Amino acid sequence: MEKQNLRPNKKEKIALTLFYNRFYDLYDELSHQDFFKNEPSYRFYKIREIFSVYKELLGYEPIKYHIQLIKNTRPPLEGVIVSELFGFVRNLLLHFPVFDNWEDVYISKDLATWNKAGTIHKFLLKSSQIKIDDKGTIHYRIWEKSKKLMTDISINFPEKYDDSQIFLKDIISEKEGIKLCISFMKQILDTQVVSDEDEDIQIMSQVYIPKM
Repeated sequence: MEKQNLRPNKKEKIALTLFYNRFYDLYDELSHQDFFKNEPSYRFYKIREIFSVYKELLGYEPIKYHIQLIKNTRPPLEGVIVSELFGFVRNLLLHFPVFDNWEDVYISKDLATWNKAGTIHKFLLKSSQIKIDDKGTIHYRIWEKSKKLMTDISINFPEKYDDSQIFLKDIISEKEGIKLCISFMKQILDTQVVSDEDEDIQIMSQVYIPKM
């Protein structure tokens, strides 16, 4: 009788251990209340790292399956956020290593297609068409139990995609936005581990704010 192909296999365990340990170390640092007292360039390096580690783990088959499940069952656009948007951020920071702080990072159609029309171009083309009440804004609310703090956070897909500059800070704010992003990342990655840990940051799902 043949053995079933169990996941993770030996090779996957080696890689996953490295990636997960690195992710959790970064998560612990970025979620600490003192993280944003660091210099902008240091914060930028750490944020870039956590997006890179997460993007590598998105290629793992069970995580890809879970992302697809989210797209089929969760609130609209959540699957786009945790896969395509986070992948876009990683690719932008990787393929344009010319910035040293979050506030300065930008992209335009000319830049995205300067060499070829790749994944960055495709994402911006798609995301600029996403609209709720004629806006590309998705509202979230998160609850931090340790602080007894509720925070409203927005992700803003670009309203248009042309030769004008699109700043990353306008899509995801550095402080509140990154808190939401890393919480989403951990939520996705934790589906592959057994843990009794009680999460401090809870995402309260999408919040609909009607157009006035």
